[in-house]
Amino acid sequence: MSASQTSDVPTLLVKIFGKDRPGITAGLFDTLAAYSVDVVDIEQVVTRGRMVLCALVTPPPAGLEGDLRATVHSWAESMKMQAEIISGLGDNRPRGLGRSLVTVLGHPLTAESTAAIAARITKAGGNIDRIFRLAKYPVTAVEFAVSGVETEPLRTALATHAAALGVDVAVVAAGLHRRAQRLVVMDVDSTLIQDEVIELFAAHAGCEDEVAEVTAAAMRGELDFEQSLHARVALLAGLDASVVDKVRSEVRLTPGARTLIRTLKRLGYQVGVVSGGFTQVTDDLKDRLGLDFAQANTLEIVDGKLTGKVTGEIVDRAGKARLLRRFAAEAGVPLAQTVAIGDGANDLDMLNAAGLGVAFNAKPVVREAAHTAVNVPFLDTVLYLLGVTREEVEAADTHDED
Repeated sequence: MSASQTSDVPTLLVKIFGKDRPGITAGLFDTLAAYSVDVVDIEQVVTRGRMVLCALVTPPPAGLEGDLRATVHSWAESMKMQAEIISGLGDNRPRGLGRSLVTVLGHPLTAESTAAIAARITKAGGNIDRIFRLAKYPVTAVEFAVSGVETEPLRTALATHAAALGVDVAVVAAGLHRRAQRLVVMDVDSTLIQDEVIELFAAHAGCEDEVAEVTAAAMRGELDFEQSLHARVALLAGLDASVVDKVRSEVRLTPGARTLIRTLKRLGYQVGVVSGGFTQVTDDLKDRLGLDFAQANTLEIVDGKLTGKVTGEIVDRAGKARLLRRFAAEAGVPLAQTVAIGDGANDLDMLNAAGLGVAFNAKPVVREAAHTAVNVPFLDTVLYLLGVTREEVEAADTHDED
């Protein structure tokens, strides 16, 4: 039956609300079953132990509606619940074209920012069809199902205001592809790990401050990455190769990194890293974390010493985007179903090439250009942008402990 046909069919909206406990849903439908009604729609929400259960049903046979109403109210009272029954026509109106999922992360999520996001959705021509909480820890994450406006203009409308509101917002097209098998590729330095690897090497060479200054300028986009890479690596000439093991032991994973990767792998995602750093560290991370792909620059070592040079193809801004495409092809994943995560200017091409580019605690130039930004220090919050709930994350953790 078409939407126009169902819009004229009489229906009853039965709403039950009160303290949540087992048996309420079964009890309501057992009560309704005695009147031979058909179920058109069901919605149930539980918030702080209080439930709201709505059932849209067809009317009972002629002459029995009054009896149905009395019976439902009597049953609700016996369960210490409240009931409301509203007569009307049809179902929900058809949703507008253009369906998106808007994920909002707040730490905390304030009423002011929620009001502003909802207002921007409305101003963009969208209608909020449903709101669902994804997580309450380590951030509050909620998802708005929105219709009536295409994804790209909605993303643009919300992104320009998110930072000012103190929240992170991601907008993706709704549909089955969102939870299809994907590929997630991330930067390493200051993304997967808290450190800049070259600065860890520089600390052993006694030139940490000089290298850090060049690194910062390169990440801001003020210097050509390849030139800055060669200049910084040259300062490492003469270091004993044994320093590689020391640096590996000094690397600190970003909070939530293990949880992110473990959960993605449980959900069937493939995960890779690309880095302007060095294979001497990324290969170790690949083994430790069970990554599917890893590519970085390689420090040249001759006679047990670092030569101050790199070998092979340079992994720079363009190289990261190229590797994303290569990994996607090898994984058999369309580029539109890839996710890229990074923090620096040399990640921009990769972020823009991916189906969803996430700027993680990034520099301003990166936040402005990426599809979305995460500005909390927990890497696993990226999962919420993919629609993964905290319960699913914890289930993956529990499974690994078994």
